[in-house]
Amino acid sequence: MVELVLNVLLVLTSVLLVVLILLHRGKGGGLSSMFGGAVSSQLSGSSVVEKNLNRLTVFTGLIWTVCIVALGILLKA
Repeated sequence: MVELVLNVLLVLTSVLLVVLILLHRGKGGGLSSMFGGAVSSQLSGSSVVEKNLNRLTVFTGLIWTVCIVALGILLKA
């Protein structure tokens, strides 16, 4: 049962990570500019949208990593 939950969580976080990484601003503006990322002031560096997107991406990546490690431990035992 725990293995099933971890597998489902792993798939969901994998898809979410792909979407979040694609939303990040690249050198050319990225897809995040569609959601208000291009409205930032040039003096402040990155906008609030980019900062929140970074936090959400890191948080999702940590959950993904925990799922990978937990599945590895479960399958090894």
